[in-house]
Amino acid sequence: MSRFSSIDVQRLRWFAAVAEELHFARAAKALHISRQKLSHTVIDLESELDTKLFVPGAQPTQLTDAGRELLREARDIIADAENEAGNTVAPAPAALRVGFVPGVTVTKWERVWGRRFPDTPLELVAVAQADQEPALREGRVDMCFVRLPIDRTGMNAIPLYRELPVVVAPKDHEISLFEEVAVAELADEHVQDTADIDAVKAALELVAAGVGVAIVPHSIARLHHRRDLIYRTVTDTGDTEIALAWPSTQTTDAIEEFVGVVRGRSEHSSRSPAGNRTEPEQRKPRPAAKGPRPARKPAPSRKKPARGRKR
Repeated sequence: MSRFSSIDVQRLRWFAAVAEELHFARAAKALHISRQKLSHTVIDLESELDTKLFVPGAQPTQLTDAGRELLREARDIIADAENEAGNTVAPAPAALRVGFVPGVTVTKWERVWGRRFPDTPLELVAVAQADQEPALREGRVDMCFVRLPIDRTGMNAIPLYRELPVVVAPKDHEISLFEEVAVAELADEHVQDTADIDAVKAALELVAAGVGVAIVPHSIARLHHRRDLIYRTVTDTGDTEIALAWPSTQTTDAIEEFVGVVRGRSEHSSRSPAGNRTEPEQRKPRPAAKGPRPARKPAPSRKKPARGRKR
């Protein structure tokens, strides 16, 4: 029996792809996984076997003697595994399930995730605001964009941004003459109850029919936008806050990566599980320190010539 037979076959497949291609980026593309994940797999194998599989710093990528030995053995182990598996279809990778309450737009983060982690599907789940906590505590979603406040017992919650409230009124209402209003200016109005965000659409139907006005978060007004209604910022009532929450006992690498995406961290951030290691082919000695660079001369100003008057 090979001394490498205890290594997971998938890890051997990924190593073999790099070893045969001798290029991490091309191998990752062929495997439909991220380059970072492929690099981490190789680093873990080197640590587990206590040997270098690729020549450190070599350009182009080169196998060591130990790497060539593992490649020979890996091909046999992979072939045996494929013969045993026959036509069995491998299970799809688990998706990261992210919920979002009404008014939250997740498109931009979905695009970044798909580009950065193509091997981990992202499943977006629309969640009613009244259901935001149960969805998390019952495990129906892994994370959720929630509207605060929530019970933070056993929860991690990262505040993201705040929303200004707006008053919604019929298009011909007198407040259309102003850019913003104070609550006192609505004293004579019948204000619809919009505490239940999930039922706001019905309240706005009443407003459109001339039955009072409504005060809602800006994103909710945008979500239910109608041409027969106007929206004006309310200057002196509380705003609302959107946060990303998840059970504190369920923090995984995928969750940490998604937090990084939402917070705008770079792909190679040291705070990212996928970005805190160095690829084998990039391990190069640091160059000797050089003396201070000479100061640059300031760039000449680029003032546009004044234009003459048109006649």
